Amino acid sequence: MIINIDYNSRTPIYEQIVSSIEKMVAMGILQPNTQIASIRELALSLSVNPNTIKKAYDILESKKIIVSKSTKGTFISENNEAKKEKINELYNELAKTIQELETFGVSKEDILKKLQ
Repeated sequence: MIINIDYNSRTPIYEQIVSSIEKMVAMGILQPNTQIASIRELALSLSVNPNTIKKAYDILESKKIIVSKSTKGTFISENNEAKKEKINELYNELAKTIQELETFGVSKEDILKKLQ
């Protein structure tokens, strides 16, 4: 599992970790029941505080993207809706962008031409 962290970004590190794992799950890189790095292992590999990883994992667990199994580790959840949620999020962002373009007088036809 490769997570790239931009230490100069204004986005908190834990949010970058959450986003990276969500994206890997949505893209199918991380499959259900795949074991992921422990908090300590990921903290060492990213050179960040374990509490930062714990916060990211807690968020992912609350979103039901990962599940912790005591003494066995942390795994990608079987009942994962991450891909659908990410697609819906992107559609919402696209809808906002289209609305913004329309406020600048760009027609839907012009927007569709640009997208093609």
